[in-house]
Amino acid sequence: MAEEKEKTENKNKMMVSEETYMTSGVHIGTRQKTSDIKEFIYKVRNDGLYIIDVKKTDERIKNAAKFLVKYDPSKVLVVSVRQYGQKPTQKLGEHTGMQTLEGRFRPGTLTNPNSKDFFEPEAILLTDPLADIQALKEAKNIGIPVVALCDTNNETRYVDYVIPTNNKGRRALALIYWLLTREILKEQGKIKKEDKFTIEVEDFEAEI
Repeated sequence: MAEEKEKTENKNKMMVSEETYMTSGVHIGTRQKTSDIKEFIYKVRNDGLYIIDVKKTDERIKNAAKFLVKYDPSKVLVVSVRQYGQKPTQKLGEHTGMQTLEGRFRPGTLTNPNSKDFFEPEAILLTDPLADIQALKEAKNIGIPVVALCDTNNETRYVDYVIPTNNKGRRALALIYWLLTREILKEQGKIKKEDKFTIEVEDFEAEI
């Protein structure tokens, strides 16, 4: 009974405190809300900004890590056209073995075997479905699952799994990718506990 209780507590326990999510700005959405993201919104502030429910963010990072480790890491592609997502994606790739593509996404990367950047992933992780629209379209065309960090203004058509978060902020992206990296390494069996992951969140932060 005690063991079951401990398992439930661990399952419900957040990976970092709500305060850590807040100070990194993970909860800060935009002034736009799509119907796709409605279920992840906690409230709207007086200034019109929509606030994301970080408990749902936390839960979905864990589930996304469980999903992504089903694939050979060398067959998972992590994409970020957005500048502040480029260093975090690089770091995730460095530690997990997943492939990364930062900056401009050349049309045909996933669909044209003659493209010099041609790559055939089995799953893809996007930093922003809006900024990474070309990668999203090509992933849909080849029929691979898409995991994406989605802000309150994102539509989620063609996204198979949503991680609700501020996907524009420098510190927010660093924290999300740091947590994803840590969870993936745990799921891969490379680390047993959080304290074995000694890399700092700051190491994932893009330069200003």
